[in-house]
Amino acid sequence: MKRVRIKICGVTRLEDALVCVDAGADAIGFVFYEASSRTIDVEQACAISRELPPFVARVALFLEPAPAAVQTVLDQLRPDALQFHGRETAEFCRRFAWPFLKSVPMGEENVEPRAWADYYHDAQGLLLDANRAGAAGGSGKTFDWQREAAMPDMPIIIAGGLHADNVGEAITRFQPYAVDVSSGVESAPGIKDAERVREFTAAVGRARPGGMERRLSEGATEA
Repeated sequence: MKRVRIKICGVTRLEDALVCVDAGADAIGFVFYEASSRTIDVEQACAISRELPPFVARVALFLEPAPAAVQTVLDQLRPDALQFHGRETAEFCRRFAWPFLKSVPMGEENVEPRAWADYYHDAQGLLLDANRAGAAGGSGKTFDWQREAAMPDMPIIIAGGLHADNVGEAITRFQPYAVDVSSGVESAPGIKDAERVREFTAAVGRARPGGMERRLSEGATEA
């Protein structure tokens, strides 16, 4: 299993973004969905983005947006990827000719990620979340990790109800490309808690291959 990437979503403040990056986040998510308590306008997102160091990905999340709204964000923010969280068709997702992720509503019955991968075959990856179709993420709930579901042959991101105490289990069970957290590292919606952010990224690090050996080696060196 390769290194698991970390995306922290629903960032609304520069200070939170910098804490996330300092703690080891690989990607920052901006929510462009007005009904969300973590929504941000494109000007704020651009201001935060300008202060991010190189090699930190910026992801723009939408839920059933108007095409013009997506294009505005593309023109101004130039994110590394789009993330569609609603009932967007594959045709809609690809119309912007931009890398995109598609959420899979694992909160619904009989959802098969492999079938979604076939339909959204040109997505950069699928994000398995606990929500139902058309509902925003950030609910703080996990989906049923025990359910039998064949995983597709494309990058998988696990989301929904993750926090420092359960992300290791998620990584062990699914061996995902990345994990995505929002409410699990917050003190309030849209306000990230620095300690929780650091605890989360540390927990992901411990779950990675070689994590135990690395800690033992470091302990031996210190001794």
